[in-house]
Amino acid sequence: MTRSTVEVKVVVSKNGPYLVTGTVPLARQTIVSDAEGGSEEWQESDPFPPQASYALCRCGHSRIKPFCDGTHTKVKFDGTETASREPYRAQAQSIEGPELALTDAESLCAFARFCDPNGQVWSQVERTQDAKVRANFLRQVNNCPAGRLVAWNRATGEPVEHPLPVSIGLVEDPAQQASGPLWLRGGIPVVAADGFTYEVRNRVTLCRCGASNNKPFCDGSHVAMKFRDTK
Repeated sequence: MTRSTVEVKVVVSKNGPYLVTGTVPLARQTIVSDAEGGSEEWQESDPFPPQASYALCRCGHSRIKPFCDGTHTKVKFDGTETASREPYRAQAQSIEGPELALTDAESLCAFARFCDPNGQVWSQVERTQDAKVRANFLRQVNNCPAGRLVAWNRATGEPVEHPLPVSIGLVEDPAQQASGPLWLRGGIPVVAADGFTYEVRNRVTLCRCGASNNKPFCDGSHVAMKFRDTK
């Protein structure tokens, strides 16, 4: 069966793995830093062979990461979903500039740090009439994998989202010596264990270290625990 005949989605199984359907491409996405250690760009590598469906570990203990091997049952993983089910805009605060606005839902932060270079994006909003500032601002905001940050065109009221292919990235963060979350790109629906469908967004990150307090979404806990995606 092809992606056209099988629905693309990720189902959060109860205290178990993420069940992916729809032949969603899977590859590593590594944060590339500048000389000062600031997050600058993404580098894709190591694509996995296409699969119509697969199960990705979310307890952090599988021996065949990123895939599930059933270890969640042995470690008695508690995967209870605690994230807000409100739409993004209801969770986010807004900062308005002359042409662009920035919304920020801090609880979704995956600690990828693309917001930090060039004086941080929050201080750039009011200067986005400058072409260089605007370009940096939009690049940094759109590189935020979790979609914590979103830029908005004030004239149209529409988000300024760079298109992303329907795919899942396995985030690697060499600067922090940690493996990060699952980066869902291109509007992949996420269905909770009880059947609720979270708001479909261009960018979201799902916890795969098992330690997030905002399950199923990443809250940056992988950095503090130095989670590693090693076999």
